[in-house]
Amino acid sequence: MSEDARLLLLDRDQAAALLQPDDVIAATKQAFLLHASREGRVFPLVREPLPNGIFGIKSGGVENEELLGFKAAGFWPGNRKLGSDAHQATIMLFDPDTGRPQCLIDGNAVTTTRTAAAGALGLLALARPESRSICVFGTGVQGVAQLDYALRVMPGLRTVRYVASFSRRDEAFEAHFAGRCDIAPGSSADEAVAASDIIICATPGRAVLFDTDAVQPGTHINAVGSDTRGKRELPEGLIPRARVWADDLPQARALGELQWSQDSSAEELGALLAEGGIARSAEDITIFDMTGIALQDLTVARMLQQRALATGTGSSIAWPW
Repeated sequence: MSEDARLLLLDRDQAAALLQPDDVIAATKQAFLLHASREGRVFPLVREPLPNGIFGIKSGGVENEELLGFKAAGFWPGNRKLGSDAHQATIMLFDPDTGRPQCLIDGNAVTTTRTAAAGALGLLALARPESRSICVFGTGVQGVAQLDYALRVMPGLRTVRYVASFSRRDEAFEAHFAGRCDIAPGSSADEAVAASDIIICATPGRAVLFDTDAVQPGTHINAVGSDTRGKRELPEGLIPRARVWADDLPQARALGELQWSQDSSAEELGALLAEGGIARSAEDITIFDMTGIALQDLTVARMLQQRALATGTGSSIAWPW
């Protein structure tokens, strides 16, 4: 039988076509719950600078569910000159009993959507349900995905103010959401923050985005962009004022916004989701420090593998072992 084994391949477009939002949210939530129960293991992170980019590996597994794999991903800014995405990711699933590779998936769309789904779960757990206004920093791929999922899970959101690089108007970003909300550039970063119930920070994390005093009581913040040592989007003094959750606390303290406030208390979102409780009072400032964990990639990848096998999507090659 080992000579008849095959490896399933899902390219960029095949993977993207199978990523239905409700399914991605469900798979991502499962990752949080597995992490909270410690049924799922997250292995040590690899995150290394290269002369022309950053390379990383996130890996993990769930013994009880026969799930094992990794995502190799990074950021190569020079790709933009080639007309390609600067973020590149590849996911591999393995048979944990034998080590045989089972499925190879283009990971770019998976990374984008599972991050947006994690953000949506953070909003459902931490943002005020009556929230009506949202401010988005960053209008790239992740900014689009985060706002798309936010509007899906919080239909009461009506007003969107965004801050693009160089404070420019981004007509393409606005076109993505035409008819779904009142969307326009913010007059200034601080004014947009002060007028918003929810803030999404989805930039490359090169600089602080707004002043601490602009954040009003009751605001929720999804901090997406800080995922490497030295990156930062939130201002000094904000985290000590807030209640903070992370997807993985050790990782967030090493790579996320919590690297800048090591002594601040924080909790993991998975535990909150497992409890099903309401986390906040009306006056709390809440922050979800999002650095992404391997289990999110793996549960979504497994969902794709199952859907691909059920629908005949993808291709396979002989992979004797």
